[in-house]
Amino acid sequence: MRAIIGQDPVPINRMRKTWLAFPGDNHAMAMIETSNWDALADTALAGERLSRAEALAVLQAPDEEVLSLLAAVFRVRRAHFGLLVKLNMIVNAKSGICPEDCGYCSQSIVSTAELPNYSLLDAAVLVARAHEAWSRKARTYCIVASGRGPSARELREVTTAVRRIKQELPMRICACLGLLTPAQARDLFEAGVERYNHNLNTAASHHARITTTHAYDDRVTTLEAVRGAGISPCAGFIAGMGETDEQVVEIAYALRELDVDSIPVNFLNAIPGTPLEDRDELDPRRCLKILALLRLVCPRKEIRVAGGREVNLRSLQPLALYVANSIFVGDYLTTPGQAAESDWAMLEDLGFEIEECAL
Repeated sequence: MRAIIGQDPVPINRMRKTWLAFPGDNHAMAMIETSNWDALADTALAGERLSRAEALAVLQAPDEEVLSLLAAVFRVRRAHFGLLVKLNMIVNAKSGICPEDCGYCSQSIVSTAELPNYSLLDAAVLVARAHEAWSRKARTYCIVASGRGPSARELREVTTAVRRIKQELPMRICACLGLLTPAQARDLFEAGVERYNHNLNTAASHHARITTTHAYDDRVTTLEAVRGAGISPCAGFIAGMGETDEQVVEIAYALRELDVDSIPVNFLNAIPGTPLEDRDELDPRRCLKILALLRLVCPRKEIRVAGGREVNLRSLQPLALYVANSIFVGDYLTTPGQAAESDWAMLEDLGFEIEECAL
């Protein structure tokens, strides 16, 4: 395109396109394809559902439009959550020893990754880690254990720990123990567990490529059991496992339809020794677009930037908080996280506020 130096382009709006015409040059006209991100934000704020085409447009936004997209989506985040950010901390209560074959997981039976294997930590240790979480300003404490589902002994140890934590700290307790029966879910609820995490992990149409030892519907059944017991359901997914744009949209709408309260968005941290160790398909702009999609599809829900944020978002981590309203502090299950002090500083630099009230 040829432009006349020193003259600014004159914008002529055309619905969802912007034309740039340069005065004095009848032959120099360029069309920049842009999506009206503010219109999509208005749709989300009105509680209306984006079309599949609009959802795909978010994922396929040109990189140069990421800041415009984030500015629009921030309107939705701010309307429902202001400038508050929830801090969560995970304890890896049981490591390895898992019979499932999830391709992303270093703890799975098919993984050759080097990591410590240990049975469920006793209640005293779980309580001590809760106090550690509190000191890091986390107000939600997540007890996570590997395995298909909890044994009777493991469930007793967790419920014992939860009762003690609830006596000592005004924290929200989240458990993530694998597949649950309705009776197990009731036991957790009676002990004081407010939230249960069981990620869908990927779209139903992609699930068999990631794991074969349980079905996608098994995960949905557990979420239904959790809700039926009175526990807030938490479910998210892992991006970067070979899924298509259409499958990212599929999982976003599945989470909307399940009406889960909290959505952790993980970005694959490809661990050597796992079947997905060679996957490297994410960049920071892609991660931001995925987060933006989730906020527009599930505008009122807690969106958490979860595992893999440090290695995939890298220097663009702060931008993610213009979309998400929740993060983990400290380490993840088998991979290191960013120091809590660095997260506090990041939030302060953004002008955001750590949510102090857990319940």
